Amino acid sequence: MIKVITYGTYDLFHYGHQRLLERAKDLGDYLIVGVTADDFDKQRGKINVKQSLMERIESVRATGLADEIIIEEYEGQKIDDIKRYDVDIFTVGSDWVGHFDYLKEYCDVVYLERTEGVSSSDLRSKNRSVNLGLVGEGNILKKFFDESKFVNGIEVNAILADNEEEKKCYENENLTFARDYDELLGLVDAVYIISHPSKHYTQIKEALNQKKHVLCESPFALKESECEELEQLAIKNDLILMDSIKTAYSTAYNRLLLILKGGNIGDVYSIDATCTSLREYDDNSWNSITAWAPTALLPIFQILGVDYKNKTINSLILEDKPNFDLFTKIDFQYDNAVASIKVANSVKSEGELVISGSEGYAYVPAPWWKTDYFELRYENQEENKKYFYQLDGEGIRYELVAFAKSIELGKNNAYIDFEVSREICKIMEDFENNDLNIIKKY
Repeated sequence: MIKVITYGTYDLFHYGHQRLLERAKDLGDYLIVGVTADDFDKQRGKINVKQSLMERIESVRATGLADEIIIEEYEGQKIDDIKRYDVDIFTVGSDWVGHFDYLKEYCDVVYLERTEGVSSSDLRSKNRSVNLGLVGEGNILKKFFDESKFVNGIEVNAILADNEEEKKCYENENLTFARDYDELLGLVDAVYIISHPSKHYTQIKEALNQKKHVLCESPFALKESECEELEQLAIKNDLILMDSIKTAYSTAYNRLLLILKGGNIGDVYSIDATCTSLREYDDNSWNSITAWAPTALLPIFQILGVDYKNKTINSLILEDKPNFDLFTKIDFQYDNAVASIKVANSVKSEGELVISGSEGYAYVPAPWWKTDYFELRYENQEENKKYFYQLDGEGIRYELVAFAKSIELGKNNAYIDFEVSREICKIMEDFENNDLNIIKKY
């Protein structure tokens, strides 16, 4: 019996996939089809895959051509699979000619001509074409523009920059520089907002009223009631409103949450998250709590929930700017756990995340909010485990994929629930209302 193996993503299964599998089947007696896992696709740069792994597996199964379907999850697995299944022929499309010649040491390698004029990438682009406008300031705006180029169906075609200097970053790009926010909204289907937090509520509301989808850097607003109003307006107008915290879309962070939910460190009793940086500040700068607290609060609210019993805010405040904190520490008390965050724009500390449990603890090194690595540590050090996951674009491209997919499906696929967004805004409101302990004034 001649065994044949082939691999693919098989997203938006089409006639080209069918023909390739038919020709692979004709090469032997038994066809094994490897369907690439979501994480492995991300590592290979395929971050715009539309269908889930199970949907893609079912598409392959429905052809009736595969005698066996396996999942491809890691680099080097092809060699392992060829040996494990005693494969005679490895085959793949001709667009990979030469790439898999190294497998000739283990079996025959056959490159099959692909069906012309059929492409999953083209289908995704046609189905998910979103004209995105950018509004705001800073290097994150440019990062979003650069990362959008990796996502099929997202095209940034207009920008509203806060100053002329920032426009120079886009001089060689095919973009429209809007004169004002209203003009920007008239050019796009959706907006990404990273203006000063004091502008978020007004800008989101205007976009939603003009029937534009919104991805906004957290927090949505500086009042809980305003956040709730925006949420209801988005629902009423059948629009997508997503909270932008890049960490939520990083593979390592998501895997950490899943592992913790599986009880790998027992019951979680304590979470400590630190996010700090040393930045020059002026009248337009974000204060520490708006710049860093949404990120630092994310693991606390996603693991322990938002129903804490009480909290204490301690801040180091500038004398002449009562709402500008150089450093803030917030402590939370839950029924069966405690948590704390430390955030700062002008005080430096080790930016790590520690999650303590009844059987061990999770340690994410600095800067934890864009890590590709974490550890689970136990009393018996021989049981310690290390986890590595590739991080591309700080999570921005994965966030854009989720945003585009939400718009396409008409269903919010954000990794951050509205209850978390609302609670973040409530923290901002308490700070603005001086419901805090001022440590020291400069």
